[in-house]
Amino acid sequence: MSRHDGINIPDGKFYLGDADYACRRGVLPPFMKTRYHLNEFAGRNYPMTPRELFNIIHSSLRVTVERTFGALKNRFKILDQKSFHPYPTQVKLVLACCIIHNWILQWVVDEFVPEEEDVTPNDVISSDHGVEAFDKEAWKNKRLEWAQAMWDNRGQTRI
Repeated sequence: MSRHDGINIPDGKFYLGDADYACRRGVLPPFMKTRYHLNEFAGRNYPMTPRELFNIIHSSLRVTVERTFGALKNRFKILDQKSFHPYPTQVKLVLACCIIHNWILQWVVDEFVPEEEDVTPNDVISSDHGVEAFDKEAWKNKRLEWAQAMWDNRGQTRI
């Protein structure tokens, strides 16, 4: 990602990184040495700290993303095989499959895919977040600030 032709993450957008990634602009990893996996919160093992709440939401989002890729690969076998197409074509293939998938969901009855519920996005935070792009400590503090805000609003947060 640090190469000149690497992944370009738009301002205000994030990739969910696993614990191997550093907390920096555009990459949000979970907190280390803090419960993370959904099964660790089963039963009455509710999040007890802002970091745990952040991690359970992070884990839930990652599971959703993985499930989405699984659904696309299951529906479009071209995505489930090693691609021999150049990278720009691969990107277009994934985008085309997403568009077709969404069209099928909207216009075709599919007994295997449940109806999506309406989601109202939260207010958008300004794109720069007030943090320098390569200041890892500042990004760690910003992640902790967001975790604390989630914790403070946990009665309103859906997990």
